Amino acid sequence: MSWKEWRLVPSSSIQERLETVRTLQESELELYEISKDKVSAEHYLHYAYLHRNVAAIGTPGAQDEVFHQLLPLDSDDVLGILFEEQPYTYPEHWQKPFLRNGPEGDYVWFDPSYAAQEAEFESIGRSIAEQLARFKEQGDLSEEAVRRFLSGVDAGFDPESDKKK
Repeated sequence: MSWKEWRLVPSSSIQERLETVRTLQESELELYEISKDKVSAEHYLHYAYLHRNVAAIGTPGAQDEVFHQLLPLDSDDVLGILFEEQPYTYPEHWQKPFLRNGPEGDYVWFDPSYAAQEAEFESIGRSIAEQLARFKEQGDLSEEAVRRFLSGVDAGFDPESDKKK
């Protein structure tokens, strides 16, 4: 019955099953609290924030929105946060998949690891662009020179993992 096994978690399930264990931080715009699923006994770091729709100020019917995110916590995480030894702020300390709600109100799993991959791919792209600029500066555009250049670019990457060696 764990939400970790669900692809989509209805907001009604969150409202029925989630209870606050301790509020960690609360302001006009943000809330952090440790919460517990009453059914599975799993703990979550609940982060809620108010999104002020500045672009719609003065527009009839425009409203601020509150978004919620739930980061699964293991026992060590709960203790570390409760004893103020473990940082927990979003986004810098949210490195594993977490639940977040969307416009329809239901929660979906979001994996933040794509950001690290994206940065790595950008780095690879910059490296290739630099290699290409150096190649062009050399002025030898013969078929053999192009072959050596491409071979060198290929040699710098592991085709199994798509990662630069």
